[in-house]
Amino acid sequence: MATFQPKYTNLVAMLQDSFTRFADRPLFGTKTPEGWKWTTYGEVSRMVDKFRAALSGLGVKKGDSVAVISNNRVEWAVGAWATYGLGASYVPMYEAQLERDWKYILADSRSKLCLCANDRIFGRVSELKKELPSLEHVVNFDGTAADATSFRHLVEKTEPTVPATAPSDKDIAGFIYTSGTTGNPKGVLLTHTNLASNVSAIGDIIPFDPGDRSLAFLPWAHSFGQTVELHGMTSIGASIAICEAVEKLTDNLAEVKPSILIAVPRIFNRIYDSVQKNMATKPAPIQMIFRGGLRAAAKQKNGESLSLGESLVLTLARKLVFSKVIAKVGGRLKYVVSGSAALSKDVAEFIDNMGIMVFEGYGLTETSPVASANMPGARRIGSVGKPVPGVEIKIDHEASGDPEQGEIVIFGHCVMAGYHNLPEETKAVFTPDGGFRSGDLGRFDKDGFLFITGRIKEQYKLETGKYVAPAHLEEQLQLSPYIAQIMVHGANRPYNVAIVVPDMVSLKEWAAKQGISTATDKLLADAHTSEIIRAELDRFSSEFKSYDKVKKFVLVGEEFTVANDLLTQTLKVKRRNVVKKYEAQIDALYADEPKRAAV
Repeated sequence: MATFQPKYTNLVAMLQDSFTRFADRPLFGTKTPEGWKWTTYGEVSRMVDKFRAALSGLGVKKGDSVAVISNNRVEWAVGAWATYGLGASYVPMYEAQLERDWKYILADSRSKLCLCANDRIFGRVSELKKELPSLEHVVNFDGTAADATSFRHLVEKTEPTVPATAPSDKDIAGFIYTSGTTGNPKGVLLTHTNLASNVSAIGDIIPFDPGDRSLAFLPWAHSFGQTVELHGMTSIGASIAICEAVEKLTDNLAEVKPSILIAVPRIFNRIYDSVQKNMATKPAPIQMIFRGGLRAAAKQKNGESLSLGESLVLTLARKLVFSKVIAKVGGRLKYVVSGSAALSKDVAEFIDNMGIMVFEGYGLTETSPVASANMPGARRIGSVGKPVPGVEIKIDHEASGDPEQGEIVIFGHCVMAGYHNLPEETKAVFTPDGGFRSGDLGRFDKDGFLFITGRIKEQYKLETGKYVAPAHLEEQLQLSPYIAQIMVHGANRPYNVAIVVPDMVSLKEWAAKQGISTATDKLLADAHTSEIIRAELDRFSSEFKSYDKVKKFVLVGEEFTVANDLLTQTLKVKRRNVVKKYEAQIDALYADEPKRAAV
């Protein structure tokens, strides 16, 4: 691991530097009825100073915890930055989280104060306060200036009389609770060094500059959005427009015209799927130009020379197709940063070949989060790049029992201090020499690029003795325009089966053209539907090993969501819950293959 001297080792110093250097630059953009309103670094700095004094007046001091239940907004960031300046820790939660999770996190973190997004959440937390001895104050972001419990009142009525204190690098900046697929959330303790050093490492390798702008729709309650976008963009003087809502993403992209898009694979998959569907409706010559342009762009990117015909096709594709796709995302997009889950190689190459540079990275909440990333001069589509400065990654094959892949073990400045109040769980995830056991499966290629192949907990063995890590296969299958979600299963069984949630919009469009009933129940039960899904499964798994592929499947109409407890807050499938819900259907798929003892 090469010596790394981070530019910043605590977030307070980082913020003060940015507030001083970029005082007149726009920091946050918010949508108003009159259009987008921008708040400068200097204006945000003054809000932070006032709210820090207000928190101090309410008794918040070094070592305390301040919780927040809110989607992204200016007040969320002000609350975090004011908290850091008192040497206290910020504890973010999601608006959509279950009330029992709020209560558990507030109790486990012993939060002294909770910031709430709106009247509804303020009311519910005020009721919970009666059962939480440590919770002394509840503050409402949406309250009026006349309301003493409102954020606005506290900022407007308080003088900035409490200077920021420089925290120790080892002080806890935040508890980020992992949503988990089972049990209570675990509070990941991230120090100022963890977060600020990770921001510094990202700044060293990704060519962002003060003129850049992002559109924030990833929740800052999640480590990826918080570190890479909120803190990362602020550290360089860039601007962040705050997305109104995920369903407004397309409209906001066109209005804000970001140069950077920081997102998870699901968003890029959606863009890919939309373009593919749109191109299918175009005349054959346009489709040929589109496909030929992508091929020519790939050759050019790889340093190969183009023939006159290929150059002409690429020029036409850029003018007639690529420019229109880029225009739909604002027209200025030059970089996309993908994380949180594996991005399909097909999708990454598609975006990259249209002229938008793709930087895919890898990490976990426990690693602050970025452990590896593609970077200029060292990019390999399909990989998650190389370790970022100050990080070392090893592959433990013994943990996986698989010679082709092993558990990813991470060392360096980004590794968490531990899990709050969980000493045994903390001990279990660290190696004797201080490495963090990620639980993820991966491998390095001959040039040192890291490839993620699955999760150890998700990896299973078929009756045949073959190991299956289903995540990569699922990501690929979901590129089908007819498959919205899928979960592959086969532990201790002779072959893989799948629970498939079809994309009902695409499926009904297809059914209407075929003269098939578009009523959901009838469509799911129709043999023709099974045939097209079978064909899609085969098409999108053609490059996988035979034992990885799905032999049988069942179609279901209910999506996997956070509300029905089939997805975590970070949109990962809760496999146990899906298996439990569809246990009868899964067993029916193996009806002619009696289950045997585990291998």
